[in-house]
Amino acid sequence: MDEPVDLPDGTEVELVPANGGDDLDDEDRARLHAAITRSADQFRAGRGIAAEEVLRGLGSGPTK
Repeated sequence: MDEPVDLPDGTEVELVPANGGDDLDDEDRARLHAAITRSADQFRAGRGIAAEEVLRGLGSGPTK
């Protein structure tokens, strides 16, 4: 939004998205939630991947 605002210097304001959400339809949102649930289940079952390993795979993490 490009609205003029007259606030004194140092005024704190809370910024929130103008649309308040995303553009997922019900089917996409259901797929997203299912993927998150599968991932959480895999993590709890010990099939997670350490963040360091993921970052190494991306070429931007710690190397050992």
